[in-house]
Amino acid sequence: MGAEIIKVDEVELLPAEIVPVDIDRTVSASTRERIEAAVPVNTKRAYARQWETFTAWCSTTGRTPLPATAETVAEYVSSMCDLDRAPATIDQAIAVIRRAHRDAGLEHQPDTAAARLVLRAYRRQRAESGQRPRQAPPAVIDVVRALVAASDPKTDVGLRDCAMIVLGFAMMGRRSELIALMISDVRETPDGLLVLVRSSKTDQDATGEEVAIPYGSNAATCPVRVVRSWLARLADHGIIDGPLLRSVNRHGQIGQGLSGGGANKIIRTAAQRANLPNAESITMHSLRAGGATSAYKAGAPISAITRQGRWAPGSPVVLGYIRAVDQWKDNPMAGVGL
Repeated sequence: MGAEIIKVDEVELLPAEIVPVDIDRTVSASTRERIEAAVPVNTKRAYARQWETFTAWCSTTGRTPLPATAETVAEYVSSMCDLDRAPATIDQAIAVIRRAHRDAGLEHQPDTAAARLVLRAYRRQRAESGQRPRQAPPAVIDVVRALVAASDPKTDVGLRDCAMIVLGFAMMGRRSELIALMISDVRETPDGLLVLVRSSKTDQDATGEEVAIPYGSNAATCPVRVVRSWLARLADHGIIDGPLLRSVNRHGQIGQGLSGGGANKIIRTAAQRANLPNAESITMHSLRAGGATSAYKAGAPISAITRQGRWAPGSPVVLGYIRAVDQWKDNPMAGVGL
């Protein structure tokens, strides 16, 4: 007869002689590399910074980071509130602490109920004092025109800036999507460009999605013509593969791909050249938000905007952009005779 399988509360327990041995709890180096590669680099950096900050705080206060108690997490959140950290940053810190416990193989993660109550009170306090979540202002079409007009397409750096601006706007692209684009990801068709986004926030399995970019009516801001010019400029330098958007040093030499911080700096610098009033707060996300806002103002349906920007259906972010437009377009007090 075979070994008897014991049931406890309808859960089958393996007999002692076939309990998994050590090898059943190990993975190969290649498997571990793939697991690591599944997490975006920027996410890893952000998580690492959060964990380093938490462990440093624990060291200073004499508390234990792993395993952390509910009281330690609540106290840490309170200390971040005292430092006026953004609620989103604090929320991420809580998630990182829980994830660190899971990754360490600990059976129990710290109870974060008290920490979240502290965060809720902090959000209310900020709201009552007039503080609102900081958001990058949308770079609507007039802003895009100003950014492009302040960039000289005769220079490599100026043409690169123009390509990044109009492509980010037309794709409603995330910063991570834009800096990940390869030259081979851009294909010109009679109708415009097809840009392959290999993976995105809403495509964690990297099935990929082609984004259609039509011709624009203005040559200076037409994404098809501007990107075509940038590709030709790269080819003139002997660059026919690799990253699409690249660094250009002060000597005019074209380098490798951009970092997320580098991309934001490029947009912010262009905004400063254009003398925009809110130049310091304009980021790559401004192009994404501006593309969605401008498309809705022009009459595009919400479903098409959501699809173009690769948002999840019913995304509250998209609805937020729509509400910002509708509060003026469909305002019930318009035309009442005030």
